[in-house]
Amino acid sequence: MGDFASALSDADRSALFACGRRRRYQRNTRVFCEGDPSDFVLVIVEGGVKLAVTTEDGDESLLGVRGPGDLVGELAALDSKDRMATAIAVEALTVQSLTAEEFRAFIAEHAGAALELMRMLIGRLREADRRRVEFGAHDTARRVAHLLAELAAERQPSGLGPARVQLSQQEIGELVGASRESVARALATLRDQHLVTTGRRSVTVADLEALRCFKG
Repeated sequence: MGDFASALSDADRSALFACGRRRRYQRNTRVFCEGDPSDFVLVIVEGGVKLAVTTEDGDESLLGVRGPGDLVGELAALDSKDRMATAIAVEALTVQSLTAEEFRAFIAEHAGAALELMRMLIGRLREADRRRVEFGAHDTARRVAHLLAELAAERQPSGLGPARVQLSQQEIGELVGASRESVARALATLRDQHLVTTGRRSVTVADLEALRCFKG
């Protein structure tokens, strides 16, 4: 699933980045919070954000991760309802920030961008459906491998060279529906096959294509 900005025509991309203003956030900064008014949309230029919701127990549960070129907060801006999730910078973050009104005007004036927005939203729905199927059909190691391959491809579309995914074992578990202990065992399996290396709160994908094909 490709990012939004790179799918635009050169003219539409230039128009998008001519809107709003450039903003920067330090790592671990909350860019917006669940329940906030939805008055702006972000296009990620550099870095990444994780999207999390608060559970009934008061903990945070990870919904997804967005990287360069991705939109963040577009749904809330389109329907003017409060934020459904909290966005947190996982590393130094640079974004183009558009007011909700600017974003709606941009989509209204650029038919190609509106089509790409629809494609992006459909792609996210399909991805959510695929993951639900994997929860029941695949073991943890395979689910972890496929998740890391997906995130690494977003960071390194060419597939050439290592790609670093900045997530903890707990966060990976939340995305694939597994315990931290199961994720630790899955990562050990992937390390033993030289597909990944692991560090503090990060995983580096060494062989993207082999990870995509991993079946356990």
